[in-house]
Amino acid sequence: MPVQTQGLLWRFRPARFLKGEGPQTGPVRLNLHRIFILPTRYGLLFAALLAVMLLGSVNYANSLGFLLTFLLGGLALVSILYTYLNLAGLEIGAARCEPVFAGEPASFVLHAANPGAMRYSVSFQLAGLPAQLTDLPPNEISTVQLLHPAPRRGLLKMGRFTVSTRFPLGLFWTWSPLDLDMRCLVYPQPAAGYKPYPSGGDELDSGPGQKGGDDFAGLRAHQRGEPLHHIHWKLAAREQGLWSKQFGGGPSELWLEWNAVNEPDTEARLSRLCRWVLDAHTAGLRYGLRLPGLTLVPAQGEAHRAACLRSLALFELAQ
Repeated sequence: MPVQTQGLLWRFRPARFLKGEGPQTGPVRLNLHRIFILPTRYGLLFAALLAVMLLGSVNYANSLGFLLTFLLGGLALVSILYTYLNLAGLEIGAARCEPVFAGEPASFVLHAANPGAMRYSVSFQLAGLPAQLTDLPPNEISTVQLLHPAPRRGLLKMGRFTVSTRFPLGLFWTWSPLDLDMRCLVYPQPAAGYKPYPSGGDELDSGPGQKGGDDFAGLRAHQRGEPLHHIHWKLAAREQGLWSKQFGGGPSELWLEWNAVNEPDTEARLSRLCRWVLDAHTAGLRYGLRLPGLTLVPAQGEAHRAACLRSLALFELAQ
């Protein structure tokens, strides 16, 4: 079979109309080879109406009927071109996807660069989910957000989405299926309710320079996750609110250990560890994480929190 014929058969294979060209790692420009067009149901009804009008005009030799039929037919043909041009030349690229917790929707953010005239009613849609309809201003890069359910932890693949339009008359639908190979990190769902930290409750390992006789330094409002033995219980008994006692010396260190979690299964353990990581971060504690085959030394800050949550999200999963 000639090479030209093979290329033509590959280009018009049915799967390509639904799946496009496969995953892409960079921005994709919509051109003649990526855009498909078919009449909508309204377009088919319009074509049937034109056929009836043409038969009536022929039967009654009505010149005005011919004029109206050909005028509407020409309008439909011009709309094919404008429907195609409403997508042609757009450049769609991946922007970002911030990590989320299981049970929350993942937000995949795309960049849509429009190098030409205004584009109207352009639809971005993930399979089985509501479409995001937007207008794209000329010579600008617009941001489009697609929401995807994230029911479980791990790396969530965005999958294939469709860029389409029915502008201007709704008689034709032009579309381009794309896959930008985007993934979103999904953390375990934090366990509900409070449980004491491991190692027999709320005991913390003393950091450098901290001694049992550190001087009392003051009070501050109690934050979720702080050790219970730091609460000023006398003030709490007098209904004066929850306050934590602050002491001088180096910061305390907390170890969050896999073997110290009393939960029935792996996912429940990860959820509890996730809750402890969030509480310890909120309380400003130095905390470390011990999982089978992985140890993160005690530290503080957003980077450490993200590293711990990522380790929990990918635990025992192929990365």
